[in-house]
Amino acid sequence: MQITSERRLDDGVLEREFTLGRIPGTLWTPASAAPVPLVLMAHNNGLPKGDARLMARARHCAAYGYAVATIDAAGCGDRPRSAAEERARADLRRAMRADQPADEIFESFVAPLVERAVPEWRATLDALLSLPKIGGPVGYSGWTAVGIRLALVEPRIAAAGFFAGGYVPRAQRAEARRLTIPLLFLVQWDDEGNPRQRALDLFDAFGSKEKTLHANMGGHTGTPWFEVDDGNHFFGRHLR
Repeated sequence: MQITSERRLDDGVLEREFTLGRIPGTLWTPASAAPVPLVLMAHNNGLPKGDARLMARARHCAAYGYAVATIDAAGCGDRPRSAAEERARADLRRAMRADQPADEIFESFVAPLVERAVPEWRATLDALLSLPKIGGPVGYSGWTAVGIRLALVEPRIAAAGFFAGGYVPRAQRAEARRLTIPLLFLVQWDDEGNPRQRALDLFDAFGSKEKTLHANMGGHTGTPWFEVDDGNHFFGRHLR
């Protein structure tokens, strides 16, 4: 892992940009002398690690006392995409805007993203846990499809918060039944890109004995800010 830049924010959080091979990432760590738990934070829909909403959540989580890391995984953010991936992404947007069936487009586009992203997240986790002042256990927050697979194959993840789980590849919907860690699942009741009933069905499918559903009115980007605080408290129960 190579640190490419760093700066100290007003609240004392240290923000560092890094690269791990071809993987670009950002790490936020609180001003703490003791090792702190780590939260991996992945944005839905492959948006970049520098997305304003993601960065605000990450900084708030770090100020609360966690190390927080995000990356641009394969096919996400500013990472190169093939012409086929760009066409699939455009086809998916058009189908969803027109309220047309999008399952097969979604499957062909997102399922390969999950397969490519999870190994990169695991490699990043290895590198992060080798740094001083970052310890376990580990939490995951964000993109549901990647989070299901990552939490299933990565025993170091002790709890997870998932966002907007309406559209999830078939493989991850099946894997959800095998997931047993504590879960916090956020649903926007009027999410234009994630069908409500699918999200509720996915929540029902999770095998975890401790799982909590938070549903709020509004569209995809309308998640209330207090859910960020609730997420920090959720991780506090399971990572400390």
